[in-house]
Amino acid sequence: MTTTKHDHKTKLPRRFEDLVRQMPPRAILDDVLYRNTTEMVDRLMASGKLTRGQELYLETLVQLVQVYEALHHPIEARRGIATLEHLLAENGMSATDLARLLGVHASMGSKILKRERSLTVAHLKVLSARFKVRAEALID
Repeated sequence: MTTTKHDHKTKLPRRFEDLVRQMPPRAILDDVLYRNTTEMVDRLMASGKLTRGQELYLETLVQLVQVYEALHHPIEARRGIATLEHLLAENGMSATDLARLLGVHASMGSKILKRERSLTVAHLKVLSARFKVRAEALID
């Protein structure tokens, strides 16, 4: 199975049924379908205010991703920065990407990962929302 490329400039359908026609939700059995599904989740998350149909579709996909990740990419006993490092790696993100996500100077991402700087409550909220994890998982 190959990765599906989506035109990110094309607006997503607003109705649940139309989204299902575009990409039917199904059990994720391999990394390709996982990447395709997480790409759609990211597109929905980045699209701003969602319709009720988009919210339901997003929730369906998130649940499918969570099941697949629990089975194939578990974040076992990791805590704090180790969890953050794992999440960044899973999402192909660098220390610079982390800094950009947090809205801080580019050097801060590296300093956070080296434990030279601590995560603030505001940082924890951003990371928790972006990676769909509880903030407690990111605290050492």
